[in-house]
Amino acid sequence: MNKRITVALLAGVLLFATVAGAGQTMKPGLWEITSTMEMEGMPFQPPPQTVRHCYTEQEVRNEPVPRDELCKVIDLKTSGSKVTWKIECTGEAAGKGEGELIHRGDSAYEGRTRMQTQGTIMTMRYKGNRLGDCK
Repeated sequence: MNKRITVALLAGVLLFATVAGAGQTMKPGLWEITSTMEMEGMPFQPPPQTVRHCYTEQEVRNEPVPRDELCKVIDLKTSGSKVTWKIECTGEAAGKGEGELIHRGDSAYEGRTRMQTQGTIMTMRYKGNRLGDCK
């Protein structure tokens, strides 16, 4: 799989994962999100990635579905602390996938997204933890 496509999918899925929970019980502040990605059939697996983001009150209230021309989120469901969705992408990164995110109170979440594109199955797992107020 083209490295650019992989990076784009990873970024898009991670963005969705973090924003999907925003409408639930997520508390604004500085969050650390760690993701791991597994690609079936690939001898080398990318190392875990950790990013920090300062979520504002407005960001955690926004609509949970990101707007994207190439990937559409369908069948978004919320049940208690769990959010599930399906995603369909077109273009160079055409494929389908599904994901879930589970809130652990207002200061933590974890989830996974599984995506099949160009004959490759990617599974991304992620955890988010609130570190404190934004500086």
